[in-house]
Amino acid sequence: MTRASLHPSAGPARRTVVAAAGAAGLAVALSACSDSDTGSGSSTGSGTGSDSGGAPDATGPASSPAEGATAQALATASDIPEGGGVVFAEQKVVVTQPSAGEFKAFSATCTHQGCAVKDVADGVINCPCHNSNFSITDGSVQSGPAREPLPAVEIAVDGESISLV
Repeated sequence: MTRASLHPSAGPARRTVVAAAGAAGLAVALSACSDSDTGSGSSTGSGTGSDSGGAPDATGPASSPAEGATAQALATASDIPEGGGVVFAEQKVVVTQPSAGEFKAFSATCTHQGCAVKDVADGVINCPCHNSNFSITDGSVQSGPAREPLPAVEIAVDGESISLV
C-alpha cells in the first residue's frame, strides 16, 4: 500500500509565505502613512466626556516633532472628547484629553497579557480581555489584573492637528 506524503515537496516553505505576507502588510502600512488625510477614519472605540463645542486649546505636555522626525497625523483635537479618548487600533495608540486642551497618548497594548485596549469610557482606558482599566491622565492601573501602567507614547499637537511622533 502506498502512502501519500503529508508534506508536499512543491511550493514555497511556510516561512517564505509568512515573510511575504508580512512584507505586503508593511507595504500597505507604509502607503497608509504617506496619506495626508487627518480624518479619524482609522480610529476605533469611543470616548466620553462633554464636548465644549469650540476647538480646545491645543497646549499641553505634547511636543512638536524633533528635527528630522516624521510625524504621522492621527486626528484633530476636536476628534478627542474632553474627559475621554480615542483608540487608534492600526497605530496601537490611544489618545486622551483628560482636561480641555491637554492631550496624552499611551500604548494601546494592555500590560497584562498584551491584548489591545478597546475603548475609553468614564475616564478610564478599558481592556476587554480581563477588564483591566487605566487612567486617561497618566496610564496608571485603576483596576487589575494588570500591574504595570500603559507606556506613554510621544505625540505632537500643532493647532488642531494631533500627530504621532
